[in-house]
Amino acid sequence: MTRGGRSKDRDEPERKCLVTGESGGKSGLIRFVIGPEDVVVPDILGRLPGRGLWVTSDRAVMERAVAKKVFSRGARKPVTVPDNLIAMVENGLLQRVIDLLSLARKAGQAIAGYEKVKSWLTSGEARVLIQASDGSERGKTKLRPPDGPDRWIVSLSATELGMAFGREKVIHGALAGGGLTTRVVEEASRLAAMRETHDGDRPAGKGTTTI
Repeated sequence: MTRGGRSKDRDEPERKCLVTGESGGKSGLIRFVIGPEDVVVPDILGRLPGRGLWVTSDRAVMERAVAKKVFSRGARKPVTVPDNLIAMVENGLLQRVIDLLSLARKAGQAIAGYEKVKSWLTSGEARVLIQASDGSERGKTKLRPPDGPDRWIVSLSATELGMAFGREKVIHGALAGGGLTTRVVEEASRLAAMRETHDGDRPAGKGTTTI
């Protein structure tokens, strides 16, 4: 999986990033549209009407997009970029991951709790291990992600994971196989990339950058 969660193996339409000029699958980019009064609006779900403007889901790239005014160039007219545009994108991605995790939980494809997760890992039912970014490092090392790429999500805090599982806080979770799991991994990848700063650290109070 490439930067921003883009998978080279998926057969999907390619879009070109306004900043880097690189083309890739939509899963690795963020779509923007020009809304009322020529304001730039993030379209996390990719459903808003209008011509799409695409930027790689990466914090440094997004900061360059704002600083270099690429949205006006892409729209071919002056547009207004909200001061909190990057926060809007990050929050939108976070809500998307929470919603997908909640759907997976209701479908029986996601569980939470150390003992349940350990059981799934032991039996091989778990395809992805989820752990809170602010959980105890010692506690997290007691569980090992399944072998293979994109098998470990640590980009959400315990409180954020709790929202997905209907609890106050969650430290350990797991996903079984299925389409929902693929979507969670992709969106968590985009979120992780948006939470990474220029030097590779995460913004204060945010989740880690590992998928």
